[in-house]
Formats: sequence, structure tokens, C-alpha cells
Amino acid sequence: MSRTKKLVFLSLLSALALVVYVIEAQIPLPIPIPGVKLGLSNMISLTTLLVFGPIECLIVLVIRIFLGSILTGSFSSLLFSLSGGLISNLGMIGLYLIFGDYISIWVISVIGSILHNIGQLLIAALIIQNLKIYYYLPILLVSAIITGFFVGLGSNFLSNHLNKLKYN
Repeated sequence: MSRTKKLVFLSLLSALALVVYVIEAQIPLPIPIPGVKLGLSNMISLTTLLVFGPIECLIVLVIRIFLGSILTGSFSSLLFSLSGGLISNLGMIGLYLIFGDYISIWVISVIGSILHNIGQLLIAALIIQNLKIYYYLPILLVSAIITGFFVGLGSNFLSNHLNKLKYN
């Protein structure tokens, strides 16, 4: 794949991740549990990992987080998104590179979703200077398993179709 074509693909994936992130931020969840969200923009990050690789995955993630925080949030949302996103994506990258032939994408996604919650709770614990915030982790883990499963399925679907386009 030429450098120009790759740059265009990554730009489109970054823009798509940003649009999904902004739209998702506007959707009220039917479950009124603080901190629970669908994480649909993570589908684009995982798809980027599957189609292009780890460096590109991190580039799309960081672009989405910085621009998304500018458009929708504040400095605190940047901290929470960046901590959760980096821990999650680094974990998924490691799992994919080491165990990618042995475990499915949705399992990698579920673990990434769990790591995302752990990373965000770490920042919250540092801000409030109290580790008791981790009592909230079991509630977040249930949502992480559910949303991570569907994000993984979506990423698998998207990557299969993008791989067909990638070589044309």
C-alpha cells in the first residue's frame, strides 16, 4: 500500500472515530450509571490495529482523544479518556501481538474494555486521593464485558471489509 493511500485510510479512520465519539457523547444511556458508556469509538481503534498495526492504532486513538476532548469536554475528560484509552489500547496491542492467533478479537476487546475502566478509575483515585473508588469496579466490569463483546464483533466485521479494500 502506498504511503498516500495509507495516510488517507488513517485520516478517514481518525475522522470516523471522532464523529462516532462526538455522536456517542450526545446519546443518553438507558442505564443511569455514571461512567458507563458504549465505547463505540474504540471499535475504530481496534479495527485500525487489525488492519494496519499497533503504531497506527495508537495514532488514531490519540488524534480521536485530543480532538474529541476539544469538541466535547474539558481537561478532565482528556485525562480520563487518555488514561483509559492508552492502557486499553496498549493491552489490546500486547494481546493481539502475542495471542492473536489463539484468542478471538472480541476477547481482546473485552479485556481492552476492562483495562479502560481500570485506567479511568486509576486517574479518579489519583484525583480524589482515595482508592475506595475501586469499589465501583464490579459495576463497571459488567458493562465492560457487554460493551467490549459488541465492540469486538463490530471491529471484526469492519476489519474484514477494510482488508478487502486495503489491497484494491
